[in-house]
Amino acid sequence: MSVSHTQRTLALAGLFQTARLVQQLAREGRSDAQAFAASIQSVLAIDAPSTEAVYGGVAGLRTGLELLRHKLAGETDPGDIEIVKYVLSMMQLERRLQRQPDMQEAIRRRIEAAQSQMKFFQPEGDGGAHPRLIEKLAELYTQTLSTLTPRIMVNGDHGYLGNPQIAAKVRAALFAGIRSAFLWRQLGGNRWQLLLGRKRIAAEAARILADLRAARIATAD
Repeated sequence: MSVSHTQRTLALAGLFQTARLVQQLAREGRSDAQAFAASIQSVLAIDAPSTEAVYGGVAGLRTGLELLRHKLAGETDPGDIEIVKYVLSMMQLERRLQRQPDMQEAIRRRIEAAQSQMKFFQPEGDGGAHPRLIEKLAELYTQTLSTLTPRIMVNGDHGYLGNPQIAAKVRAALFAGIRSAFLWRQLGGNRWQLLLGRKRIAAEAARILADLRAARIATAD
């Protein structure tokens, strides 16, 4: 597999991962802590040297890679339609953002400010995303991306979605999804590749996961 295909697969895994996080938060009121932290931190990595670095390493994309491996290879369950809906909605919103250069510049300035401010906060003890960062990204999403149409409609339990902390996490995860959608397109990805190249993407995700497992075993030895 070419490097470019590997990079696109990682970016797509980032997008699917955020869709799964949104679904978990909206329906279960929780999310995988490592996956959520990797996705949220990716928003700050606007000048990262590689796709892997955007997510703090390939291990941070394990949830997204597992989704690509199983779902694009044909394994489905009732919740998959919702995940795909979120993925396509985030791709569409990212394309709308490309037509708004002023908004892009405003977002970049706010993210750079968040980068500077987060240097003064101690990281969370469990390696999770800092609540202050979640709050900032949720606020930025509300003031920018959520003003574009069509808005992303999140389905779930009203008790969870009505919780301010969970709602902020949902918005921050959607923001991270737009970041991955931007990266996917920047690396040459498009909807036709997703529709027609499903098995190839699934196979590449499986290969990356196998490499992760091998590396973990080697480290343990």
